[in-house]
Amino acid sequence: MFSHILLAYDGSENAKRAMNVAIDLAKRYNALLEVVEVVDTAALASVGFAPIPSEVFDSLYKKAQSDVNEVVEKASKENIKVKGTVLEGDPAGTILDYANKNNVDLIVTGSRGLSTLKRLFLGSVSTRIVTEAKMPVLVVK
Repeated sequence: MFSHILLAYDGSENAKRAMNVAIDLAKRYNALLEVVEVVDTAALASVGFAPIPSEVFDSLYKKAQSDVNEVVEKASKENIKVKGTVLEGDPAGTILDYANKNNVDLIVTGSRGLSTLKRLFLGSVSTRIVTEAKMPVLVVK
């Protein structure tokens, strides 16, 4: 059913729960698991970090790479075909573009659990992915 699963990851507790589900699904379907974490450069620019200082970007990139490596290592121990990538940009848009360009069958993501009011004002990566994705999306709480 699924041969190519994308895990949208950020290292949060909900993302870790999503990781466990994605690993389980990849194992069950013998699917390629791609782990993607996006360094949100748009958010940095919106709070006055423009241009983004290289130390700030390097720190965020290293954290994202560490998160991705952790998932890759865990999935590899389960004998799952896994690939990890760190990207930059708007998280939801970047994940959707990546999924479309790479023929992903399923996106697995954690939920931030924002209230309706906060979601209205702040938006949510998982909400946007669910709304705009052209493939199935599994949101894990």
